[in-house]
Amino acid sequence: MSDTGTYSLMVHGGAGALDNVKDDKTAFRYLDSIRRTLEHGRDVLLLGGSALQAVEACASLLEDDPVFNAGCGSVLNENGKVEMDAAIMDGRNLSAGAVAAVDNIANPVQLARLVMTESEHVMLIAEGAMRFADHCGMARVPEDYFYTPDRVEQLHQARLKHRMMLDHDDTEEDSEDQKYGTIGAIALDPAGNLAAATSTGGIVNKRMGRVGDSPIVGAGVYADNETCAVSATGFGEDFMRTVISKTVADFMLMQGMDANQATKAGIDYLKRKVNGRGGVIVIDAAGNCASDFTTKKMIHGWIEKSGEVTCRF
Repeated sequence: MSDTGTYSLMVHGGAGALDNVKDDKTAFRYLDSIRRTLEHGRDVLLLGGSALQAVEACASLLEDDPVFNAGCGSVLNENGKVEMDAAIMDGRNLSAGAVAAVDNIANPVQLARLVMTESEHVMLIAEGAMRFADHCGMARVPEDYFYTPDRVEQLHQARLKHRMMLDHDDTEEDSEDQKYGTIGAIALDPAGNLAAATSTGGIVNKRMGRVGDSPIVGAGVYADNETCAVSATGFGEDFMRTVISKTVADFMLMQGMDANQATKAGIDYLKRKVNGRGGVIVIDAAGNCASDFTTKKMIHGWIEKSGEVTCRF
């Protein structure tokens, strides 16, 4: 249980070498967005909002920022289209909602929340998810909402090289000069409830229908009041094979680890088993914040136990 009246909040905006961030102006753009998102999430919690409301609000803000590979900044698939994945999970009762391969939705995390609260299911995909969005009265946005110059150019470069590319990857696939684009938010509210949300546009020039870890409960997202909340960012196939978010939670449940210990153990497992690329953010039931990653950097920030906002790569 969290300390009475305290809350914790973490967000991330992708992992990788981030060698594309070579000037102070670009670095400020990323970190300022993370800071503003954390401040907004703090306001939600201070006004009595739940952890679930806070992570949905924070994830939505990051989806609205075109510098991140989610929502309006989503990368384009092999057909020049957007296919987005998102999930949200409530640690109070393990309720979860997820969508995969959706388009024309500004905030997939909000659609995931509707799947959780307004349907009998955990995940809906593609056309079925879009029909459900219509049923719920969720507005659609035009395709050109997603066609930012950076994303169009990334797809052009990927097609020239006849391969898939990861977000902000302008080198060979096995290079460290990559950014794995996903956004995520996790929170512990003053009542001791945990929640997590993750959203992504996936991989540049990915095959139509490819789904990564972000909408998979236990892989890209997990929350359980008994242990922790987790959001992952990285190469999705690595995280699905290791069920990384649930693995971190299980280190707490079965071995009594705290956030820092379980996060390190989870990342060590990710490296040992599949040489996985990416990272996680974690808040445990006591409000401790932790993060770790196998890439050179990860864009993330946190407020630990009602403290100050901290942001870093």
